[in-house]
Amino acid sequence: LEQGWTGSGGKTVELENAWKTYTGHPNACFLNSNTAGLHLAVNILKRKYGWQDGDEIISTPITFVATNHAILYENLKPWFADVDEYLCLDPVDVEKKINEKTRAVAFVGYGGRVGQLDKIIALCKKHNLRLILDAAHMAGTRVNGVMPGTWDGVDVTVYSYQAVKNLPTGDSGMICFADPELDAQCRKVSWMGINKDTYARTSSEGTYKWNYGVDYVGFKYNGNAIMAAIALAQLPYLDEENARRREIAAMYDAAFAAPACGGMDTQMAREFFYAVSYAAAMNLHLKVLYGENDHHKLEAMFKAFAKALDSAVQTDPRIHGVLSTKGSL
Repeated sequence: LEQGWTGSGGKTVELENAWKTYTGHPNACFLNSNTAGLHLAVNILKRKYGWQDGDEIISTPITFVATNHAILYENLKPWFADVDEYLCLDPVDVEKKINEKTRAVAFVGYGGRVGQLDKIIALCKKHNLRLILDAAHMAGTRVNGVMPGTWDGVDVTVYSYQAVKNLPTGDSGMICFADPELDAQCRKVSWMGINKDTYARTSSEGTYKWNYGVDYVGFKYNGNAIMAAIALAQLPYLDEENARRREIAAMYDAAFAAPACGGMDTQMAREFFYAVSYAAAMNLHLKVLYGENDHHKLEAMFKAFAKALDSAVQTDPRIHGVLSTKGSL
């Protein structure tokens, strides 16, 4: 605020560089939300690979609506696969859903979990599909010290810095393309398709310049310096705060497991709560996408879901994300 520059540039560039250092992503573009990033991911991949309206992206119904809205924005069709015991896409069911119209898979790291992402990556490589990682919950998730979004085979990763996420700013996000050409395109499309942002036009020539071109029909998705400054102040404490979240979760686990509470399995209780919370959303997905309100189908989905939860392997590290009581992956 004291510098007088609150738009894109300055602090937003500083945050992009800090995020690349923290995560290991080669590219990072700061945006005003995770939802904007998911839309840009679909929009740019569709443009790059020549997808047609009506093509399909395999996705999950266990997510916030933004994941699947981003697909619908581009006149593509979300095709739901089941989730596994980690509440992430089940690679067995994903492979069953692949057909001649499938173009990509949208994987959600639910609760910061990695699930069976490695097998999803292998499937995408096998069938020449693109992979979008919705990492809204995954700020701080690591496997053997490595951020899953940097794994070979992930085309684009989108993070959230929304108010209740692990790195809260108010609202903003980050999109990380593996391909530097797509990152460059993203920077234009996220700023109304303009080929030189306002900060660059001002800082490079010492004064504001009006001369610029418009290469694409774009969107007003750029992040601003105020949100970036908040993120920069928060970032040094992210790992520490995730560790504290695990400590608090462990306290609840221990309290509910006590005889006075009947020895409750809090992991199963949490999963049941999430399942119930998303019941209405799943029913809406069925109605909106398939023109039906099939309660029998919904019931069958929940029976399968409950069975998966019942068989969850508590010692498997893939079930634990940033809120895990088992410590960082």
